[in-house]
Amino acid sequence: MSLDHKRAEQPVIEAERFVLRPLRKSDEGLIAHYVSDERVARMTTAIPHPLPPGAIEAFVARALDEERDEDVWAIDGTADGGDELKGIISLKRLDRDQSEVGYWIAPVFWNNGIASAALRALVENNPQGCNALFASAFQDNPASARVLTHCGFEYLGDAETFSVARNAPVPTWTYSRKL
Repeated sequence: MSLDHKRAEQPVIEAERFVLRPLRKSDEGLIAHYVSDERVARMTTAIPHPLPPGAIEAFVARALDEERDEDVWAIDGTADGGDELKGIISLKRLDRDQSEVGYWIAPVFWNNGIASAALRALVENNPQGCNALFASAFQDNPASARVLTHCGFEYLGDAETFSVARNAPVPTWTYSRKL
């Protein structure tokens, strides 16, 4: 299967103020710029801080891989004269037609409703044809939890997950949404 064919399977999704589009190699610089900010890395499970050489190139390569288990979209505002990359949102395939949502927004765009609008667009379009979505938020990041509840996710319970940037387990709130 060619890369172009696989990318065609990951749709461009229209949102209110931007589009969600598949990543491209040219996104590497802005992704590295934003995720090298400790405030971003510390609110994720997988982004290390400090960012090691080659980490972003490997991330983008995985996102473009034909055999990937996660679809990753750039939140791209250029259609409305905005910035090319405001953040990232992803859906990782799970079993039983379920997926797990992940996202981060660049600090310069925080508190502008971008995460909620991106998540709403994914929920409405359901590009992986899921029956349910899952997500979690670190308990010291109530803004992320509000994004989930504003988009119809329901609280399931408390859990804990490891954060690479913190090099420690972090308490989380877990959420789900039936589609």
